[in-house]
Amino acid sequence: MFARTKKRLIATALALGLTGPALAGPKIGAVISTFDDNYITYVREYLAARAKAEGVEVQFEDSRNDVVKQLSQVESFISQKVDAVIVMPVDTSATRSITEAAVKAGIPLVYLNREPDDPKLPPGVATVISDELEAGRLQMQYMAEKMGGKGRIGILMGDLSQNATRSRTKGLKEVLAKYPGITVVEEQTGLWLRDKGMDLTSNWLLAGQHLDAILANNDEMGIGAAMALRQSGQKDVLVGGIDGTPDALTALKRGLLAVSVFQDARAQAEGALDAALKMAAKQPIEQRVVIPFRLITADNVGEFQMANKR
Repeated sequence: MFARTKKRLIATALALGLTGPALAGPKIGAVISTFDDNYITYVREYLAARAKAEGVEVQFEDSRNDVVKQLSQVESFISQKVDAVIVMPVDTSATRSITEAAVKAGIPLVYLNREPDDPKLPPGVATVISDELEAGRLQMQYMAEKMGGKGRIGILMGDLSQNATRSRTKGLKEVLAKYPGITVVEEQTGLWLRDKGMDLTSNWLLAGQHLDAILANNDEMGIGAAMALRQSGQKDVLVGGIDGTPDALTALKRGLLAVSVFQDARAQAEGALDAALKMAAKQPIEQRVVIPFRLITADNVGEFQMANKR
């Protein structure tokens, strides 16, 4: 599929009499929210690997979680007249300027992993994401059943500026509403970071908080929470994460995590590149591609060993 799209783009260039760099193949600008994130690193590396295999040039930019920097990077790619731009947003509520700039320039835009808050995106803009609500639902349903429908829980949320945080937490609480015997006693943001998850959990324990489970919006915070619990000698507190990273799979096998929810980094990355190349070649696309989540437990962890792996 990628090879056919590439050939079509080159054939178009030949028909227009273009020479030199234009014949080198499609050029994609990829603007990533931050390089300093475990799961995002997998997405970026899968995107780079698939692009290399297909002879597509991809230039990456690290926005360092800076909304202004990200817009500037997108505008720079637009001025370079790349064939398409792929963006993993820093702030899903602040993407309108990015969308407007790309649409005005007539350059295809694909939002990757994080869906903009805008309810309806214009033609020429696509998203390749996973349903974050479903991740929270899967995580909480498993934990609720494991807890026997009762107990006290803490919630470690991701970056509050991102709808992944809000949606994962919302999905969790939708399931939680069916279990009045489960009470949320702590709820704070750990910014997706392992050390923050560890610090927050340590603070809860030092304050004398009794917890039966901790549900984290991602694996990194969950692993941090599990480390804090082990250091304090508490081995019976259930901990759940989301993403299904290799570190999470190891933690599941060791009993540090009770559950994770697999987010397919490879499928997201390759789906985004596919959409970008199709739009650049004026081919029809599905504007909103949703990659499903899957539950991971100690019973099926072996099925995911080769997934999200460098």
